[in-house]
Amino acid sequence: MISRVNKHCTVELQALPQRIRQVRRIVSAQLRYWHLDPLIDPAALGVTELLTNVHQHAEPDKRCTVEITLMLDRLTVSVRDHDPRLPRVGAPDEASTHGRGLALVAALSAGWGVQPRHDGGKAVWFTLLVPASAPAADPWRDRGAEPAVAFERATASLTSLGTAAFTEPAALHPAGAGAVPAVARERSPV
Repeated sequence: MISRVNKHCTVELQALPQRIRQVRRIVSAQLRYWHLDPLIDPAALGVTELLTNVHQHAEPDKRCTVEITLMLDRLTVSVRDHDPRLPRVGAPDEASTHGRGLALVAALSAGWGVQPRHDGGKAVWFTLLVPASAPAADPWRDRGAEPAVAFERATASLTSLGTAAFTEPAALHPAGAGAVPAVARERSPV
């Protein structure tokens, strides 16, 4: 029996230092909202490393998408960019710091990988195991708000840094099955 609702969050941004800090805070807030507090530190650290790699190495631009997906007992965090070059993992004792962030991601996660994309870019991802003690309850319970109101509050916090979208399964959205709720707001890049 499936007892946990699948959840998904997406943020699009330019991988600039101030934006990386904002995304780290968004990831932390989203995991707190999903009652996954034990995963906040490793997820925030992992997404920071992946976004720093985009900032330092991605070409032709620094545009990327961070995606967080919770499915049953796994949280997957991925960063997609437009650079087709695949990253490499450096050994911890290398004189160069290149690739050491991926070694850190590998150490803190249950698994990680890189996948070339059909559009010429790539996605770098890692997974974290959800502790058995994490609640599998309805995310709207005990919040004192109807799902539509809670959904609007959650999406409002994700639109502050460029284009952001937050989606929950259609069954939780007031429009019903078939609807894919999303909120997006365009802002000029900083």
